Amino acid sequence: MHTTGYTEAEYGGVTVLVGAGRGAYPYAHSVLVRGTAETLVIDPSLSLVASAPPADLVLVSHAHEDHLAGLGRYDGPVHAHENDLAAVRSRAVMAAGYGLPPDATEQTRAMLRDRFHVRDRPDATGFTDGAVFDLGGRTVTVVHLPGHTAGHSGFLIEPDGFLFVADIDLTSFGPFYGDVGSSLADFEASLRRCREIGARWYGTAHQKGVIEGAEEFGRRLDAFAAVVERRDATLLSYLDEPRTVEEIAERRLVYRPHVEGPHVRPVERRIAAQHLSRLADRGMIAEVEAGRFRAT
Repeated sequence: MHTTGYTEAEYGGVTVLVGAGRGAYPYAHSVLVRGTAETLVIDPSLSLVASAPPADLVLVSHAHEDHLAGLGRYDGPVHAHENDLAAVRSRAVMAAGYGLPPDATEQTRAMLRDRFHVRDRPDATGFTDGAVFDLGGRTVTVVHLPGHTAGHSGFLIEPDGFLFVADIDLTSFGPFYGDVGSSLADFEASLRRCREIGARWYGTAHQKGVIEGAEEFGRRLDAFAAVVERRDATLLSYLDEPRTVEEIAERRLVYRPHVEGPHVRPVERRIAAQHLSRLADRGMIAEVEAGRFRAT
């Protein structure tokens, strides 16, 4: 696959490596952080495959292919949250985490290898929430923000006041919590945590790029979170009569009708099940027949 290079944008002492196509998938934005002792790169993307800036170590926000396609350009230490570590270490584990049918899982493993250059990194080591990487005059602190994946993490870079929130990406698509290890409840808790962190700049991994100021970030976070509520409303409207999870998946809460692929139905099923669970907990729906749900 042809890979287009990145451009650089400076935010204090933090350099955002702006991915091709404004960081739209399959590309993403990466971050370069230089200290007096060491330099690190966060999420080496597909745009770094052709030419990557030197770095002493790599931090991975989570184990998705668009966030580590350029990892092969680096031989130094690689770190990821312990909950995503197995998938960073093994391409097979990463592919399995998408929860696809067996034939599609095999195709995904090949796609990860051939399109995204993903290789096993058994040398990768784990971090936990609050871990600090001291680069000399500049620190990078792990902020665990699970939901998208179990190990999804952001990074607070000081003294610059730059919070990289990765795939809390503020796009109109909204939060994605459709992998095997994803969690809607955790995602919403992570959104609340982001609101509590005061920063000057908030960096996303995709199209929205960097947002300046907590007030503007909060406004965009509200719009991002509102997508989840719209999915609830869509589901409640559809449950005017008893429906199964399979029927809800066919109706779709997440993907538009034109989107096709082996991932669509498994993702729709997992997301529908999470919304059903939360609406049932709120007393807004009930299981009226075995495996069939209706609004109350």
